[in-house]
Amino acid sequence: MATRIRLQRGGRKGYAFYGIVIADVRAPRDGKFTEKIGTFNPNTNPATVDLNFDRALYWVETGAQPTDTVRNILKREGVYLMKHLRGGVKKGAFDEAEAQKKFDAWKENKQKGFDDIREKDAKAKKDAEKAELEAEKKMNESIAKKVAEKKAAEAAAKAEAEAEKTAEEAAPEAEEAAPAEA
Repeated sequence: MATRIRLQRGGRKGYAFYGIVIADVRAPRDGKFTEKIGTFNPNTNPATVDLNFDRALYWVETGAQPTDTVRNILKREGVYLMKHLRGGVKKGAFDEAEAQKKFDAWKENKQKGFDDIREKDAKAKKDAEKAELEAEKKMNESIAKKVAEKKAAEAAAKAEAEAEKTAEEAAPEAEEAAPAEA
């Protein structure tokens, strides 16, 4: 029986989530499978992979053929590197401890790269929020300035109207007082 390591779609429309499964070559994408060895979530940055490393390595070593996407996932997780290192151990190039040491150094370097990506994204998000807040503050200041100018203009107009009104009231009184004196 020819086996294949492939993705099995899950999740909802517009938010795909995949299971990494071992299936017969003839089985449909979301059909019957032999074993589920992990999950893949491409919606996060970087994509999240939860993989049973030992089972994936077992299936790769027994000849299961991965699809292109799954091959990239397995390479990123180090399954193919470990297969290569185990081949070196079998040939006598180095021992198991040295192979594990090389793998651990590679994994640590890879994890450092992922952490840098996450940190960079978090910093960019924080900077964008800060810039948005500054723009909003500037907008609020300009609106407050316009409102203050409008209120000042209204107050000046009201004061002018009051002055006119008092001047009009004072003018008839002055006219009445003028004939009385004469």
